[in-house]
Amino acid sequence: MSDLARYVMIGGFLGAGKTTAMARLARHLTDQGQRVGLICNDQSSGLVDTTLLRSKGFPVEEITGGCFCCRFNSLVDAADSLTRQSRPDLFLAEPVGSCTDLIATVSYPLRRMYGDRFRVAPLSVMVDPMRAARILGLAEGRSFSDKVAYVYLKQLQEADLIVVNKCDAHAPGFLDPLVATLAERCPRARIFRCSAKDGTGVEPWFEAVLSGENSTWPTMEIDYDIYAEGEALLGWMNCTVQLASDTPFDGNQALVALANHIRERVASSGRDIAHLKMTLDSQDGTGTLSVVSLVGTDREPDLRESLLDRVEGGELVINLRAEADPTLLESVTREALASLGGVRATMEHLEQLRPGRPTPTHRMVQ
Repeated sequence: MSDLARYVMIGGFLGAGKTTAMARLARHLTDQGQRVGLICNDQSSGLVDTTLLRSKGFPVEEITGGCFCCRFNSLVDAADSLTRQSRPDLFLAEPVGSCTDLIATVSYPLRRMYGDRFRVAPLSVMVDPMRAARILGLAEGRSFSDKVAYVYLKQLQEADLIVVNKCDAHAPGFLDPLVATLAERCPRARIFRCSAKDGTGVEPWFEAVLSGENSTWPTMEIDYDIYAEGEALLGWMNCTVQLASDTPFDGNQALVALANHIRERVASSGRDIAHLKMTLDSQDGTGTLSVVSLVGTDREPDLRESLLDRVEGGELVINLRAEADPTLLESVTREALASLGGVRATMEHLEQLRPGRPTPTHRMVQ
């Protein structure tokens, strides 16, 4: 193996399954005896992704306050910190789900400025099939406004590898036209189908990530004004809450109830959820979590991981992203927490915002 650490970036829009895919790849590499370091990224602090990945035993650094492109020096510092901890053979990095232009602002600068330290892998972009089908006009249902869709389509355009995820939940008759349309719209990308959740079909994608190199295609053209306006239409809300009850309660069902309450309130406002993620850690020493994910107001909450027993409390982390005013997201979250009968909710941390204009540290044109 090369002495250079491989830098693997797994992008894609909010709710595409990036964290699940990163955990699946990290476990695959660890089982092969390789050392991995994971880097999470968000516009604000208090990340479900970090909590989830650390619970699986992986070394994780997180970069908050902006995407990798705008926090490039922090990205390099995070890699340095992981190197001191465990000297990874591979760095797996998950950028913010509303960011694009990552090859010009992250991959090329890494390759040109730090080519003596990193081998940059092809950029993977994860795809939620239903969301992609709606944005591409292949399926009916709630979607995003044109400027948010612009960001989504630019993510697809710059991908070296497009990974149609969650294939366990969709029939071939739905996936085949989607894959054909992606191949037509994004002719330079290799397209894969898999389920990061259950591991079906991930091996060909792993092979492409671990053996290929970042592309040398001409830099994608992008209108930063439209990009900034599209990002600013998305509301962001992160909070950390302590739950406590005098009698044991079902933490898994509590999270599902929270997700349903938030979903119904956001839907009634005429808005759509890009991604809602929650973890509940009972802090009982077992390392188990309850994890719920929701990727649209017309979809059902997905209980991804479960606590084994009833609990008397724990730490709840909520990350909510929607094309909506962030004050609305805070309001509906507080209302949902108040609806948990018999469970006291104490807010320890809360941030709500709209992403600021992306201003890359570097942008290198190929």
